[in-house]
Amino acid sequence: MLTLVIFLVVLALLVLVHEFGHFVTARKAGMKVHEFGFGFPPKLFSKKIGETEYSFNLLPLGGFVNIKGQDGDLASEPDSFGYQKAWKRVIVLVAGVTMNFIVAGILLGIGFMIGLPTDVSNGVDKGAILVEQQKVLVQMVEKGSPAEKAGIKFGDEVVSINNEAVKSSQGMVAFVQAHSKEELTLKIKRAKEDISIKATPSIIKTGETTARLGIMLADAGIVRYPWYMAIYKGFVAAGIGLVNIFIAFYILIKNLIIGRGLAFDVSGPVGIAVMVGQSAKLGINYLINVTAMISLSLAAINILPIPALDGGRILFIIIEKIIGRPVNKKIEQYAHMVGFALLMLLIVVVTGRDILGLIK
Repeated sequence: MLTLVIFLVVLALLVLVHEFGHFVTARKAGMKVHEFGFGFPPKLFSKKIGETEYSFNLLPLGGFVNIKGQDGDLASEPDSFGYQKAWKRVIVLVAGVTMNFIVAGILLGIGFMIGLPTDVSNGVDKGAILVEQQKVLVQMVEKGSPAEKAGIKFGDEVVSINNEAVKSSQGMVAFVQAHSKEELTLKIKRAKEDISIKATPSIIKTGETTARLGIMLADAGIVRYPWYMAIYKGFVAAGIGLVNIFIAFYILIKNLIIGRGLAFDVSGPVGIAVMVGQSAKLGINYLINVTAMISLSLAAINILPIPALDGGRILFIIIEKIIGRPVNKKIEQYAHMVGFALLMLLIVVVTGRDILGLIK
């Protein structure tokens, strides 16, 4: 129950921030906003303040801002979205993504003030203070790998392997390579629980010659900065995180196109809720870190040129400027409708897989 409450609070924060970006820029650009809603209908309750209705809806999986003429109609009326110049419309559409990035930067900045889990494989920055010595943490588990089959999960701390203490990720990789034909016993710390897991390295992908467990490791220590450096470092970390997310999307899409399947797990609302709950158990600094990464993921997903998302709407504005006239509204509306339906289908499929994973 606590996990669900924390997840809904995190989701509410990130969605409201995203939609607030659209709302403020639309109002500043002279557009009328009919409704500012959290969640998807059916509507639970609402209140109208000025020209805008503020609503709270039953399905807390997103949110929306209903801007006058946002579908391109009423383009002759000065307070509509469609009436505005292309650059104003793009600013309104980009504002939600921008707010998610800003929130991630602020959260990471606050995290660095109190101490944040950080990869210290190459040492720590000048001015950084190492609050807690490094641990070897699992950052990613490859799909279909020995590690996944053995039950190793994201966030696990590897304490020892075959009763030898694990002091660094490089040391563990070297040990696995030296014992690649043996069954290995890993002592794992998950939250406050100590777990013993057995796994045997194997060839995971066609063409590989080295047996692996299939995990990505990081030497993570708790690092903090003086307050005057923390916010700056937070935004630097947010920028790096956003780039890494785009790289992950590229790898994901490339592997799907060439038929390699998913290189790593993709989580839906249920999986994300579980991850948020697990991070909350590890401490507030871990929860801040995960919340910031979710905010960056929302920014990255929304800016992709997929119909129904902010990036898809920007794409149609760009096409409009290239061809010198608005795209046929029926075609654009159909594209957004199909895009939205496919996104909802993806959410249902991934959520179903998350639930099955929990049952197993």
